Parts: sequence; C-alpha cells; structure tokens
Amino acid sequence: MRLTEKCVRIRLNSDSAGLRFQGYAWRNDRVCRETGMPSTLEKEAIMKNSRILRAIFAAVVLLAVCQFFVGCRDETERRIILSTTTSTYDSGLLGFILPVFTEETGWNIDVISVGTGAALQMGRDGQADVLLVHAKAQELQFVADGYGVERFDVMYNDFVIVGPPGFIEHNADVSQTLRAIVEQDLPFVSRGDNSGTHIMEQSLWGGAGVDPATLSDYLSVGQGMGATLRMTNEMMAFTLTDRATWLSQAPPDLVIVCEGDAPLLNLYGVIAVNPAIHQGINAEGARVFIDWILRPATQELLSGFGVAEFGEPLFFPNAQR
Repeated sequence: MRLTEKCVRIRLNSDSAGLRFQGYAWRNDRVCRETGMPSTLEKEAIMKNSRILRAIFAAVVLLAVCQFFVGCRDETERRIILSTTTSTYDSGLLGFILPVFTEETGWNIDVISVGTGAALQMGRDGQADVLLVHAKAQELQFVADGYGVERFDVMYNDFVIVGPPGFIEHNADVSQTLRAIVEQDLPFVSRGDNSGTHIMEQSLWGGAGVDPATLSDYLSVGQGMGATLRMTNEMMAFTLTDRATWLSQAPPDLVIVCEGDAPLLNLYGVIAVNPAIHQGINAEGARVFIDWILRPATQELLSGFGVAEFGEPLFFPNAQR
C-alpha cells in the first residue's frame, strides 16, 4: 500500500502484557507502510503516551492518598459542639477559657451561642454534644425527660435591672422596682427569646404580680443580651441583664437601679446530651469537657475572669460533684 508522506496512524491497544502498538508508521522521509515494528516516530509516540498514562496514574494515586488521610482526619479529629447561652459569649468568658481547654485536652470546640431555650432545643434535636446554660428548672426537666445525662452546677453570678438615672432610686427589691416601672409607665425592653434571662424576667414579673403583656411600653425584641442592652440605651428604657454582660458591654447612658435581691441569682449548669437518644452525639468529648470545667483548676480560672479589667469577677464558681 502506498501512502503520502504525512500518512501515519497510531492505535494503542491494551492486552494482558500491557500496551501494544499496531498500525501504520513512518519508515522513511517519503512513505510509510504497514509494519509490526515501531519506527522512531512510533517509539516517540509510545513514550509520550506512556508519560501521559504515568502522570494520570500518579494523579489518581495522589488523590486516593489525600482522600484516605482526609477521611482519617475527619474520623479521628477530636471536636465537640457546645451550645451555650449568649451571656457566656457576650461577656468574653468563652474566649478566655476555651483556648485553655483545647491546649490542655487536645479537644476542639465549635460554639453555638443562643438563648438557653434554643440551646436546650438543640440538645433535644441532637445538634449539640454538651450544653452550658442558665435556667435550672428547665435544665432539670431536660434531664428528667431523658435528653440529658446529668446536670452539674458550674458557676453563678446575678441579674440586675438597669435603666436611665433619675427615675428609680437604687434598691435591692426587684418586685418593688418592676412595680415602679409600671406605675411610672416607663418603657421596658425584654429579650423575648426564651433565653435564661427572658425566662428569669417572666418569673420576676410574676413575682411582682404584673402581666407584662398588658403594659403599653413593653417591647419584646427577640435579641441577645448585648443587642438588647444597646436597644435599651437608645430608647432610654429599662431591662434585665446578667451582670457579666453588663460589666463587659454596659451602655454609657444606663445605670444599675436594682441588684442584690435573692431572686436575681443566676445559676449556670452543664449537661451532656444523652447519646442514647441520638447516635451522633460525641459522648466522649462531652465527658471530657464536663470533667475539665468542673475540676478545681478550671474553677479557679473562672473565678479570675474579669478581675483585671473590671475589678471583680464576672462569674463565681460553684461546682460540686
């Protein structure tokens, strides 16, 4: 068969021995003919294709190795999800203690900062491994319903009522303060988010014999503590806040008008979500976190938070096991 000088056909077939060349090939500068023996061009083509195949094979191997190690990392990485109240975040407490936890235990924490009601719901839904919250009655019910393993006291501080000066004298009677707000028709801003602070506020209104829903200047905002304080300041209104967030984020135009009354005690508890309810719960990580936050060294760490900046601790440890 006679072909032009540019006639070349290369076909690579695979067999049990690997790659085998068949087809038309160059034999000289002018013509090509069918042959079973590879010419120089054929050898170059085979080598080029071999290099391509080796590169593809190497890339596939590399990808497989990467996927293997990434998979191992995901399976062995020690990480837990902590759902907690906004006050532990807004006050700066978590930023203070969690790097120490990771350094000492090797566990990492993903923090979800929401109101206590939302944090407890996350536990019911299996979306968190451990909870750090502050509504004791609801926490005990959470455990009684089987969603939590056990509740432990961690720390406490207190709530205060704040507002603009000149309307209510500073006092230590929370019921008297709330009734004065009603009598003077003063605006009150509520978090309105089913948080521990909101739950406490509703309880305090009940203790004062007042239904806040009947008040014309009662505003429910559905916000965290920091945002609620800022709105209260802008409206020159009153609100209930935990002392830690107040000390760390106190607006310029508000003052404490009520503090020190027994009902204003603010207790924080830690609860591991029950792994028997949701299989994806990291029970080991939750146990490590609880053991760590309840130990004496960590309790001492908690007691020192805020002293240098505010002249007093923002939380007081009270762990008992």
